[in-house]
Formats: sequence, C-alpha cells, structure tokens
Amino acid sequence: MDETAEGPIRHGGDLGEAGFLFPQAPRPWIDLSTGINPIPYPWPALEASAFTRLPAKADLAALEAAAAEAYGAPPERVVAAPGTQALIDLVPRLRPPGRVAVVGPTYAEHAAAWARAGHTVVAVGDLAGIGEADVAVVVTPNNPDGRVVPLPDLAAAAAGLAARGGWLVVDEAFADLEPVASLCGAVPPACLVLRSFGKTYGLAGLRLGFAVAGEPLVGVLRRGIGPWAVSGPAIAVGRRALADAAWRREADVARGRDAARLDALLAEAGGRIVGGTKLFRTADFPDGPGLFDRLGRAGIFVRRFEAAPARLRFGLPPDIPAWDRLAAALRDAAGV
Repeated sequence: MDETAEGPIRHGGDLGEAGFLFPQAPRPWIDLSTGINPIPYPWPALEASAFTRLPAKADLAALEAAAAEAYGAPPERVVAAPGTQALIDLVPRLRPPGRVAVVGPTYAEHAAAWARAGHTVVAVGDLAGIGEADVAVVVTPNNPDGRVVPLPDLAAAAAGLAARGGWLVVDEAFADLEPVASLCGAVPPACLVLRSFGKTYGLAGLRLGFAVAGEPLVGVLRRGIGPWAVSGPAIAVGRRALADAAWRREADVARGRDAARLDALLAEAGGRIVGGTKLFRTADFPDGPGLFDRLGRAGIFVRRFEAAPARLRFGLPPDIPAWDRLAAALRDAAGV
C-alpha cells in the first residue's frame, strides 16, 4: 500500500496482504481484487535484441502509431510510457502548484499524486463542481462504479479550463472494451487522456500505458518523460497486441459475457449491482465486511473499500475451476 497524508492507499492484487489476513485460506488464491483481463494476450516470441539494445526511435514511433490506430487518435498526439501510473505520477510535476479538482470517489492515486506535487486537491462529485480549479481530473468509465461522463460534458470542461490556462486530465484506463465515446479522436487543447495497456491485454507486469494529449501538453509530456522510458520488450509486445484488432473484438464479446455471468452470481448472493466495466463488477451487500471475510477464508480475494464498507469489487475469474469456487463460496456465504 502507498502512503498519503490521509493514510495508506489500498490497491488490488496484493496477495501478500491476502495471505496475512487469511493465513489458513486454501491455495491457490483466486485473486479477484484487480480489474485486469484474466485471459491475457498470447505472449509472442521476442528477439534477443529486444532485451540487449536500447529501443530505437523508430521502434517507439511504431508502437505509438499502433496505439494511435487502436485508440482512433492522431499518431503525433500519442506518448508511450511505462504504465499509466507513471503518467499519473509525472503529470502533476509538469505545472506549478495550483488548485486541482478530482471528480470522485475514484482511483485514489490521482488525488495523492497531485497532493505530493504540492497542489491543493479538492474532491468534487461531478464536473459541474470544478469551479475555478486550475486542473480537473475525471476517470471515465470510473473505477470502481463504472460511471461514464458524456463526451460533450468533457469537451465543455476542457474548453473552460483551457481558456484560463488549465488542464483537463481524463483517465480512460477501462475504456477499451466499453461502448463509450473517447476523447482520443479529437483531444482538445490542454487536455490529456490516459489509456492503459496492461488492463485490457492482461499483461499488467509489462508496464505499458499511453497518453493522448493536445497542445501544448503533448510537447511538455514528451520532454518530461525523457528518452527510453519504455522497454524494448514492452515495445515489441505492445506493437503486436495493439495491432491485433480481431483479438480485441473477441475479448470484448467474451468479457461482456463474463461480466453478465458475474452480475448474476453477485445478485443471487444478495448483492445490489452498483456498476463496473467488462473487467470488474461492483456491488453493495447487506454485510460487505462479513462477505469479504468469508470469501477470504475460502481463498478468494476481492477488493474492499474502507469508505464504503458495504461495497465490494470483483474481477473476473480466469477459468472454470475459479468460477466454480466463486459460485460455491457465494452460495455458502448467502446460506443457499
């Protein structure tokens, strides 16, 4: 967990925490605490040169062109990075301290990164609440409830911020498999859109992400991120995966079926579906802490939220045995 002024930020995927909380749980763990595609893109064979030489500018340009094609963005607007978290940490350091409005509740690292860089951070419920902030941050689809902000609202906010020298940061980390409109095709001035590679392609350990930025942000971002920010293996795998539109379409359909199946299981266990995306589902339960505990003792780790104890977020099981274990644990917890 990362530390902030308000305390630790809890992240999914921490099986060390799971083992500490539930030392007697059966193994292997079923880790449903992340929103990462459980069926990863097939890892291609890589040439040794991907590991032994520095990436060439042409290789990076080809990766950014593949991302531009996948996201419907102009290639000159795309900047590759070693994961979207690296961009979340970098962007606040690229402008003087000011007032930052974060639309939430949402992914806590946004507010934490701006605060660490000396900005004054305020939480707002929607874009209408950003007031005279210098920067606004919005996640759409939102994590953890899947809320989507309409494109016209984002464009209007971007125009208002740009007029006073501000920035709009839009985190579209979960947009790839969702039927939502993206700002990437016509990113406004002084606007930056974040796109995650690892979540969609199930390769989070590769550490690859992208920003699609308008002027003057794209130039500021390129200078800030510096040379050789993305590894040779990440460039090679990213180029291949981003160009594979057929795989992405198949993943879209398959994960949509999985999300619907998960909704049905959670509802049968007494959950009220709050929302989510095709990679995770969020629900409120009559006894969220109790269900978290019972699932943990069954070797199933899900995401909890201290600020909303009734709420749990579930990633997608990776295979039939995991689906069966989850269904049995939920039935047992519900007394069915």
